[in-house]
Amino acid sequence: MNTLSPIFSQVFGQNQLTLGLIAPFMGYQNYIPDNLTTITDNARLAENLGFSALWVRDVPFYDPHFGDVGQGLDPMVTLGFLSAHTQKIALGTAGLIAPLRSPIHIAKMATSMDGLSNGRFLLGLSSGDRPVEYPAFGADFASRSERFRESIDLINALTEQDFPHFDGKHYGDLTGNLDLLPKPKHRLPIVAIGRARQEMDWLSNVPDAWIWHGVNPADTASIIKTLADLRQKDTPTAFGYAQFVEVLDDKNAKAQLFNNIYLRGGTKGLADFWAKEQEKGVKHLALNLKPTQCPADEVLTELAECVLSRF
Repeated sequence: MNTLSPIFSQVFGQNQLTLGLIAPFMGYQNYIPDNLTTITDNARLAENLGFSALWVRDVPFYDPHFGDVGQGLDPMVTLGFLSAHTQKIALGTAGLIAPLRSPIHIAKMATSMDGLSNGRFLLGLSSGDRPVEYPAFGADFASRSERFRESIDLINALTEQDFPHFDGKHYGDLTGNLDLLPKPKHRLPIVAIGRARQEMDWLSNVPDAWIWHGVNPADTASIIKTLADLRQKDTPTAFGYAQFVEVLDDKNAKAQLFNNIYLRGGTKGLADFWAKEQEKGVKHLALNLKPTQCPADEVLTELAECVLSRF
């Protein structure tokens, strides 16, 4: 099974930059959105306007020192719900914390989600960035990078091989007497979310795409070149990144970037900023609209008119 799911090219394989949204696809002030019931309306609107992907986060606990729980809802339950209310937009995790979950369960959820969504699922995996969560799971924080890699190897074996064999160090062994069903019709796209404490050589040759955060625009071209220089697999690892975005009322307000993660500007200013990133080879942007004050329907419509239409 070498053919990648067609949904991957919808998000990462285009010649132009694509934009996705991180749930709950709207701005909110507190650690959890006040109204989670709007997630369906926001998702449908995003799909109709031409956004390429909807991303959900995996935040098992509320940590007051971190102060955010993403969409607040379980990621796979949320995506299952969204798959029933959308038709063509990609649905991805950004990302499931691989070292805190059984790879077998991840594989089962991923193939189930892929089938129920008619092949629209993107499996984004992270290593987790909140040390306080690991003791609650009885998991070792120090070995998370190695366990992250092994988790992906096991997931690939389970989803691509019939009655697979696998020798695990951190997880179990497979001896060819068990098989995981259902199998996806195409190879399941794997997206590395964050650096996950991995070397660039691994990022260049294992995942199908890599979405980072905190990227300095001055480094974008260098990152993409390094991925290309180290690549030994047939297809390149597509590169994208995630940003918090505050959309201002003034469409012409120039985009300003703070700490390489928080972008503020009018829609035309944002389009100018992102156009430069497209020229460097960035394939996808995952936008977190949490800082934006305007109503979600107005913001999404304006982004479509001023940004999506440009790309």
